[in-house]
Amino acid sequence: MPPDAGATDGATDGAAAQATEATEGAAAEAIAEQVFVALADPSRRAILAELAAKGAATATDLAARLPITRQAIARHLALLAEAGLVRAEPGERRRVRYRLRSDPMQVAQQFLAALARDWDGPLAALQDHLDRESPH
Repeated sequence: MPPDAGATDGATDGAAAQATEATEGAAAEAIAEQVFVALADPSRRAILAELAAKGAATATDLAARLPITRQAIARHLALLAEAGLVRAEPGERRRVRYRLRSDPMQVAQQFLAALARDWDGPLAALQDHLDRESPH
């Protein structure tokens, strides 16, 4: 076997790692976008808050606790499930219970943290500039 037959090209490895990182970044951004769309509606936020406070519930249970119709709750739960924020679980007598899922929220939090880090440097530089330019 030639000495470099099993060796890999460092440039190829670097490009593959960048491509993987870009793909993962795009996937995380897509998940974060779905979370932000889901959280944009106050009714969906109320449903999530109710599930966080009291645990898994059916659409009927949620309608009894919130000033939202059962039909509207069912539509909101479908969107929340699509965003991955809730999971539908079969319950007794064919009733579906919805339970919170935290993974998509954590992805959105990481996205916001990265965005904040990207802003920290430029904002600090702007603050330094303004501090130097303003009379004290």
